[in-house]
Amino acid sequence: MLSGRQLLNQIIKHEKIGMLALVRPVTLKAQPAPPQKLMGHDERNMKLGRPQSPHLTIYAAQMTSMLSISHRATGMVLAGYTILWGAGAIILPDTIPNYLESLECAEVGSGLLAAGKFMLAFPFCYHFWNGIRHLTWDMGQFLSLKEVYATGYVMLILAIGSAVALTAM
Repeated sequence: MLSGRQLLNQIIKHEKIGMLALVRPVTLKAQPAPPQKLMGHDERNMKLGRPQSPHLTIYAAQMTSMLSISHRATGMVLAGYTILWGAGAIILPDTIPNYLESLECAEVGSGLLAAGKFMLAFPFCYHFWNGIRHLTWDMGQFLSLKEVYATGYVMLILAIGSAVALTAM
């Protein structure tokens, strides 16, 4: 085995050989890859000694994130209402006013009726007022952190107030 300097001297002396002096023969033998063990994400991390990530459990709930999540949730509830009302109009044998009249004749308690009305009204009101809030953001207004929180509180008051007003009708 030659040192780097000796090898360089040999290359300079034998210019005919040139870069071939740096090449050494290598034989490769193909082997099949070992079969991989079917391990899930958690099993693999436990084997490697990695800790489980705490994910959302380490974060304190913030009003901004909770309002964003609930905006999406009320959108899904409204989509569910739309699907149920549409499917009911197609599938049910009588019209919706007939079912409302049956509900009135059943003499359901006023508290239960008010709770049902509020459950129908609140997602509409919340999604409406929070949508207005988002539109103001799209216009570039109320974007500072203080204003975001202030508009969040105003939106909650308007949503609850208008849902209660609709429930009283």
